[in-house]
Amino acid sequence: MNRTQLDDDRDLARRIVSGSEVAFEEFFREYFPRLYRFVLLRVRGDASVAEEIVQRTMCLVVRKLSGYRGEALLFTWLCRICRNEIASVVRERQLESQDGIPLEDNPGVQAALQSLSPEAGPERLRRTEEIARFVRVTLEHLPARYACALEMKYIRGCSVDEIAETLNVSSKAAESVLSRARAAFREGFRSLWDFEPDFLLE
Repeated sequence: MNRTQLDDDRDLARRIVSGSEVAFEEFFREYFPRLYRFVLLRVRGDASVAEEIVQRTMCLVVRKLSGYRGEALLFTWLCRICRNEIASVVRERQLESQDGIPLEDNPGVQAALQSLSPEAGPERLRRTEEIARFVRVTLEHLPARYACALEMKYIRGCSVDEIAETLNVSSKAAESVLSRARAAFREGFRSLWDFEPDFLLE
C-alpha cells in the first residue's frame, strides 16, 4: 500500500472534518466523477439513478468522514459505502443492478496483456480479453495523471523520461507518480472487482 497516498487521504479527510470548504471542493471534484462512473456501471447506464446514488453517498460520507482512519485508500472506503447505497436504491426501486463488464475494448490494453502469454490457448485468451476490460475500467476510475502515467508505461512502453516530459515533471517525480499510480491501480482494482490484479504492474 502506498503510504504517501494514504497520508494524503487522511489529511484531506481531516481538513474536511475541520470544516475547510477548499478541502471539500477538492474532495468533490476528485471523487464525485469517479464514484459516478463506478455507479453507472452497476445501474445499467441509468444516469439519473447514478447521480442520485452518488449524491446520497457523498452526503453520507461527509457525515461519516470523521470515522475514516486511512486503513484503505479513500476511494476504496467510498466505494464500500457506495455499494450499500446502490443496494438500497436497487431495492427501493426494484431495479436490476449490474456488476458486469462494459462492452468497450482497448486494443492496446489487450495486446499488452496478451503479450504476457503469446502461446495462450482459447480459454486463456478469453480470460485475457476479460481482464483487459477490467483494466480499462479501472484506469478510467483513476485520477487522470495516474492513468496517463500507467498507460504510457505499460501500454505504450514509454520511458520514465518520456513520461516526465508529458507530465511536465522531473524524472524522479515521474517515478514517484508511477509508484503512486501502481498502488492506486491495485487498490482501485480490488475495490471494483473484488480480486487481486496480480497480472501486471509489477
